[in-house]
Amino acid sequence: MLFNSLNFALFFLLIFILYWFITNKSLKLQNLLLLVSSYVFYAFWDWRFLFLLVFSTLLDYYSGIKISNAKSENAKRFWFWLSISINLGFLGIFKYYNFFVTSFADLFLNFGYALNPKTLNVILPVGISFYTFHGLSYIIDIYKGKIKSEKKFVEYGVFVSFFPLLVAGPIERATHLLPQIKQKRIFDYEKAVNGLRQILWGLFKKIVIADTCSIFVDDIFQNYSNYSGGTLILGAVLFSFQIYCDFSGYSDIAIGVAKLLGIDLITNFKTPYFSRNIADFWRRWHISLSSWFRDYVYIPLGGSQVSLVKSIRNIFIIFVLSGFWHGANWTFLFWGILNALYFIPSFLRKKNRKYLRDNHNFQQDILSKINEFRDIFVTFTLTTFAWIFFRSKSLLDAFSYIKGIFKLDSLFTIQSAKMYELSIRPLFFYLGVFLIIEWYYKNDDIVFEKFYNTRSSTFLKYIFYLFAIISILFSIKNQAASFIYFQF
Repeated sequence: MLFNSLNFALFFLLIFILYWFITNKSLKLQNLLLLVSSYVFYAFWDWRFLFLLVFSTLLDYYSGIKISNAKSENAKRFWFWLSISINLGFLGIFKYYNFFVTSFADLFLNFGYALNPKTLNVILPVGISFYTFHGLSYIIDIYKGKIKSEKKFVEYGVFVSFFPLLVAGPIERATHLLPQIKQKRIFDYEKAVNGLRQILWGLFKKIVIADTCSIFVDDIFQNYSNYSGGTLILGAVLFSFQIYCDFSGYSDIAIGVAKLLGIDLITNFKTPYFSRNIADFWRRWHISLSSWFRDYVYIPLGGSQVSLVKSIRNIFIIFVLSGFWHGANWTFLFWGILNALYFIPSFLRKKNRKYLRDNHNFQQDILSKINEFRDIFVTFTLTTFAWIFFRSKSLLDAFSYIKGIFKLDSLFTIQSAKMYELSIRPLFFYLGVFLIIEWYYKNDDIVFEKFYNTRSSTFLKYIFYLFAIISILFSIKNQAASFIYFQF
């Protein structure tokens, strides 16, 4: 059941009516409705994996209570490692087993030994990386004494499987989401309207930009050997916008849907393509995952408070893990390593925290503005180059694609079979509108926040609503396109 489908619209309309008009007098009934609807939502993908979600939830719920009630450190440690091991074990079996087995066999083949490894013929349970990280953070926080275990299963179950964020995040923390689940929620008209606006913006990014980009991106990446260097550059740039608008579009819809239910989710993106360096980019891109690795891996390893060699080691660990989290493929690992190599120079020059509290507050002089735009362009170029490995099916394809870019005789030539069939000009127009809007609201957590709260801009609001709705209707396909991050 996709956010950008009619099925979800009808499903959510039913939940909304039951939530605010039938169960609104009882918090227990509201939470029970959220839990049941979340399981129904997940069962639409594949009902067989619903049992895995329920088992994982029960495991962490029970382990959390046992850790909190443990009389000895050994008992506490036992339940902690039991939960961690089983959760990571499921993730390893479903997501990484085949990768390790085939990679091990390939290694032996290089030495002349042919192995016949047994692989698993199973599909990856949708959302397993996300809900596993929900459970892991919960157990770790209890073990470290940051939170108490939740005694009510329904409330904990909603935290893990809340359907707006279940299959592609944001990755929430118990410290932020559980208190909202436990307290009575009253319908807030302004919050609901803001939620609808964010849903509209998310649908615009997904359907109008990401899905349109995918038409040209798929053609170029699948047939890269037939195209000019200029076309390959265009394909890489369009994929940068595709993956951002696809994933951030999902996050916007998830956050908007949650607001309609009276719940606030964390911000997952803050205009990352206007970052001034790679460190700034990773503070703005997939924030919930970046902060998860920072808090549960990087800092426990010592972060930057250890020797220089160990600090660099820690940087490589979190970026490699981030790449591996995305999928069992050497392309993702290389993407993670490449980002670590991007990050280290700013770390060594102590500029990785340069923009920690500084927004895009341009100085008055022209030189400062030029330098800032230069930094944005360089960061975007490096990020786009890394996305080539993320999008390619194999490292060989990625390096061949990059080699094709530097065909000097065709570097400034752009041609694509899809461009002959479909005009790319509307896409350039929409990208222009998108970039202008993102730039104008680059310092805000939520795009349009100031715009919506300004009474004098009522006419402009409705002009945008009309423009976004018409653009979505003209861009929508016969079948709703899936979101890229569902495969992770």
